Amino acid sequence: MKPGMDRSARNCKGCDDSYTVTEAQIQRILAAPMFQSSERCVDDEVYAARLRECGSCPKLMSGTTCTVCGCIVQISAKYKEKSCPNPNDVRWRSVASH
Repeated sequence: MKPGMDRSARNCKGCDDSYTVTEAQIQRILAAPMFQSSERCVDDEVYAARLRECGSCPKLMSGTTCTVCGCIVQISAKYKEKSCPNPNDVRWRSVASH
């Protein structure tokens, strides 16, 4: 860390202990029309499997945030084109057709 730089300046907002994403916030986002599209999103079975994999990952912080990429896993895991961002321990892959 650079001299004179406090802890909050080196972390993203989601990595700061004073900021927490709530389950209600996540559910509100997931209720948006874009997450209801089968063209963009995986089915419930794939989604649940992805969340189980993320849940057992040591890179998951506070049950919501991936410390590899900073995403909220409950959101990213819904998208077909997303895959696990951990280059050393890929837990799930994209299902998007090309």
